[in-house]
Amino acid sequence: MALLELDNVTIRFGGLTAVDGVSFTVQQGEILALIGPNGAGKSTLFNMVTGIYRPTSGQIRFRGMRLAGSAPHRAALCGIGRTFQNIRLFQSQSVLHNVLTGAHLRGRWGLTGALLPFLPAVQREEGRLLEHAVHCLGRVNLATKAYEAAGSLSYGEQRRLEIARALALSPALLLLDEPAAGMNPNEKQTLLEMVRAIRDSGITVLLVEHDMRFVMGISDRIVVLDHGVAIAEGVPDEVRTNPQVIAAYLGTGGDGHA
Repeated sequence: MALLELDNVTIRFGGLTAVDGVSFTVQQGEILALIGPNGAGKSTLFNMVTGIYRPTSGQIRFRGMRLAGSAPHRAALCGIGRTFQNIRLFQSQSVLHNVLTGAHLRGRWGLTGALLPFLPAVQREEGRLLEHAVHCLGRVNLATKAYEAAGSLSYGEQRRLEIARALALSPALLLLDEPAAGMNPNEKQTLLEMVRAIRDSGITVLLVEHDMRFVMGISDRIVVLDHGVAIAEGVPDEVRTNPQVIAAYLGTGGDGHA
């Protein structure tokens, strides 16, 4: 079953076409990797799915509902969580507070709860959200650091904290933008196992990543972009040996592996 569908999606910035007629689906329960050289349009595509950018043309549907042109908060409320290429945490706030920020977006009381914290119903919800946030921290092995400042965490831990904050939205689809960037081999292996466990819990994953060993080790399917165009799609073994993919990464006539 297709959870996310992109149909001939294009976006132009002035005279530059950053993504050009891209179509693919993300099936429920899979890990799909989106790869390509720098400037291929991967993060731009993420930003269209999450409502930061509006496509010039084409359709994006999530659970059959049209997303193209929707505000970022609507994508989150519909069940799409994401991390960013550059870490975006509240560095001076606690690890737990960062995750609660994500959890509160799905809360029922919103601003009313902040203004009327003494209401029993608000207090019950706060307790539920706190329990949920701690659970999300446990999923990324950070529960023991809940009350430490986010800025005091190691780089790899901050990456995992961003994932926990996205999980606090209780998403059906999790978008990970270069989650392994800057990690050492041990951290990457831990992350790989963590993302698999997230998928096994019922959350579909769409990721952008430059580390090909990581991509080939975790993906069910891969879509390859080059200069904003989808040039290949398939399982890892198919993509690894695709001549167009090899040419995109190594130059026409190159000899090697994607």
